[in-house]
Amino acid sequence: MLKEFKTFIARGNVLDLAVAVIIGAAFGRIVTSLTEDVLMPVIGKVFGGLDFSSYFLTLGPVPAALQGSSDYAALKKAGVPLLGYGEFITQAVNFVIVAFIIFLIVRSVNKLMPKPEVAAPVEPADVTLLREIRDELKGRPRV
Repeated sequence: MLKEFKTFIARGNVLDLAVAVIIGAAFGRIVTSLTEDVLMPVIGKVFGGLDFSSYFLTLGPVPAALQGSSDYAALKKAGVPLLGYGEFITQAVNFVIVAFIIFLIVRSVNKLMPKPEVAAPVEPADVTLLREIRDELKGRPRV
């Protein structure tokens, strides 16, 4: 079993996958920062100071110390049940940005990769033989 595991790990695909996961996690942090720190504030400014993180619904009682608070993080930390649809919007925008960037990367790589040459289809031997017989028959004079 140990030998099989060693063979499995030694495959290039497993190592490629591990590298992809690590790079993907780092890339995810970059995109999260881009979304939260750059894009969402701009979108908020365009829509009149809209802050998506402050959009939520309380689903349970709020402690007296936090009554009237619109601080999502503080309410969540206090254990108040919240429906944070603003955070969902932020994550949805995050996803769209990641998907679009990955699309652009794949599209660029596909353009850079050489297109495989399409070989002419190989004709079966019996078809070739029949074609030669037909051509021979066409060349003979009719009796």
